[in-house]
Amino acid sequence: MTRLRWFEDTITRRLVTTVALAAATTVGLLQLFFLFGGHWAQPNIEQTGLLQEVAAITRVITAAPAAVRPKIAQAASTEGFQFKWFAADSRTAEMLKTAHYNPYEVQMGHDIIASLIGGTTRSMDAFSVDNPVAQAPDISVDPKKYPDASFMALQLDDGSWLVCAALVRYWGFFWRERLLLEFATIAAWVIAVSLIASRQLSRPIENLAKDVRLAGMNPSSAPIPATGPRELQLVAQTINAMRDQIQKFIAARTTMLAAISHDLRTPLTRLRLRGEFIDDMEQQARLFRDVDEMQAMVDGALSFFRDDAVCEEMTTCDLPGILRTIVNDFADQNIILEYSGPVRATFQGRPFALKRVFTNLVENAVKYATVPSLELRCMPTQSVITIRDHGPGIPDDQIGRIFEPYFRGDKSRNRETGGIGLGLTSALSIVQTHGGEIKASNHPEGGLEIQVILPKTPSDFPDRIVAIF
Repeated sequence: MTRLRWFEDTITRRLVTTVALAAATTVGLLQLFFLFGGHWAQPNIEQTGLLQEVAAITRVITAAPAAVRPKIAQAASTEGFQFKWFAADSRTAEMLKTAHYNPYEVQMGHDIIASLIGGTTRSMDAFSVDNPVAQAPDISVDPKKYPDASFMALQLDDGSWLVCAALVRYWGFFWRERLLLEFATIAAWVIAVSLIASRQLSRPIENLAKDVRLAGMNPSSAPIPATGPRELQLVAQTINAMRDQIQKFIAARTTMLAAISHDLRTPLTRLRLRGEFIDDMEQQARLFRDVDEMQAMVDGALSFFRDDAVCEEMTTCDLPGILRTIVNDFADQNIILEYSGPVRATFQGRPFALKRVFTNLVENAVKYATVPSLELRCMPTQSVITIRDHGPGIPDDQIGRIFEPYFRGDKSRNRETGGIGLGLTSALSIVQTHGGEIKASNHPEGGLEIQVILPKTPSDFPDRIVAIF
């Protein structure tokens, strides 16, 4: 059973596999680097024993008489490494003494040679094949055949010179540079492999978060797919079970309210009929207003709890077109609204539900304050619709409660001044199903300003218009 669980797709298994693959890949890439890295990946000159060989040959030549030194140098030469000795009074020795050497060509191996040879040399210099001194007739080599040739010239105590020429370079950086290069290479590979591997772990979580967000925007959508590691599958199954319970609860609540609304219609109708027999016309009018208000409260609460907006499918719509439609609808009632914003802006949402939101906000402004203005601003991450009036505003201690159910700034229950207090609550619910939010504030210049913030969708805004319909 334990073996079967190990083969399941779990976060633990993915983490262990990812770390193992990252380590194996890093080691493999490092080996490839050492295999194909050229001079960068070759061992440093200290590990090759080349400096020790140069020091040994130098000690032998120093101890030998001047007459046999050229033969010793020739005998010590190999196919890839050549030694040449020049007397102090020779032309080549004078050239080596007066030549100009690039300080960057002097290698750290000089210190090692000095420690191995002792005090048998006066100076040491290193130069490459492209240095002018390397073109001396007795020193020069074919640069096309040996482009990586390196030279080291050592002046002995008697003024003579010993030139060591490595025709083929088979060493890399010294240990400090090599350590720095290895650290930088390993760090780059570890970061690259870790990014790729961590993506394999984070992608299922991101997909789950996306599915949950879409499900929150549309509770009636299909269940969240139970994919990915076993732990995330359990999370998706738990969320689906919770959604089913919530939907059953909402359905039961809606059914109950529908039944209450249906049952209340009969007694309300009887009250209206009995009111017809009241002789006092003033009392009769008051009774009818109470009956109508009760009926409106029942119908409004039922419509709110049914949440008709959720039943509408998500579609691509033109957000400025929705706002201009509202402007035209109010223009038919001789209410002139000012709209400012882009001509076209596509949006993924529920157009009829959004139209109810903006219509409700405009109606509230017209009813309780002044004719508002509409402004649409499209930003990289969101779209902001601002509805501002020039009325008295709302007291600061009440502005945070205007979206609460049944809250009304106007405490009266007069049918002519407002509904039952569910309009703004319904608007907030619709905006939240789109992943947005509503903010209300008193403008510094007077009036109430309400901002509807909706998440951004890919849009094209070629022009902006300012129009009064």
